[in-house]
Formats: sequence, C-alpha cells, structure tokens
Amino acid sequence: MQINRTASAQWSGGLKDGKGKISTQSGALKEQPYGFATRFEGVPGTNPEELIGAAHAGCFTMALSLILGEAGLTAESMETTAKVTLESVEGGFAITAIHLTLTGKVPGADQAKFTELANKAKAGCPVSKALSAVPITLDVTLS
Repeated sequence: MQINRTASAQWSGGLKDGKGKISTQSGALKEQPYGFATRFEGVPGTNPEELIGAAHAGCFTMALSLILGEAGLTAESMETTAKVTLESVEGGFAITAIHLTLTGKVPGADQAKFTELANKAKAGCPVSKALSAVPITLDVTLS
C-alpha cells in the first residue's frame, strides 16, 4: 500500500518583504498566509516549524493509540505538544531539536508502562522516522 499526500507553497517577493501561502490537499489549510514575520518575529500566522510540530504530535499520538491497543489498553484522553526548535547555526538556520510533551489518562496503565509504550511510539511513528536527523526528546505524564 502506498499513500501520497500533497501540500503546496506559493511565494512572491524577497525574504523579508515577501508573502507566501500554504495549502494542503485536504483543504485543512487553504492559502494560509506565512512569511518572514510569522516565522521569525512572532507575528500571528503559520510557519513551517509549527506545521512540522503539528504533524509530529498528531502522528506520534496516533501511533501511541495503536501501541496501547496492542497492549490491551485504551486511552481515555491524550494530549501531545511538539516544540520544534529553529536556531541560527553556521551557514544559516536549522531545526536543532524536537521535544514532545505527552499527558494521558489511560485506565489500567501505570507511569512506567505508559512511558515505555510512549517511547516505542516515538521511535516508530513515521514522522519521527522522517525527522530522525533531529534529536527528539519526550516527557510523559500519566494523569
């Protein structure tokens, strides 16, 4: 089985004065504006790093749901935040770290088991694999 998903970006102008729009095949994002100010200056709007974070948090949490099910557990709730760090490095900018913070309520699981299964999901989710050149860390809290 092969699944292909697409997204597109349009850009006009220079780096600092230019404007861009990001769209996804599903329509979840349709010509969502982005630019230098939304990426580097904290102006409201999207940017590539938060989109990577959303993809990673979503994939990881879904993978964990599968792994919990294989262990005979079902989450009542889980919330994952992905913090993607973009830093100035020699030669430009680079994503230097991704930190996942997971909080979950999983009846029948203890902290040690939940952490073990979460680490398995972190290692195995397709987005984690795609981002493996970046250090990925994880904090897990069972509520």
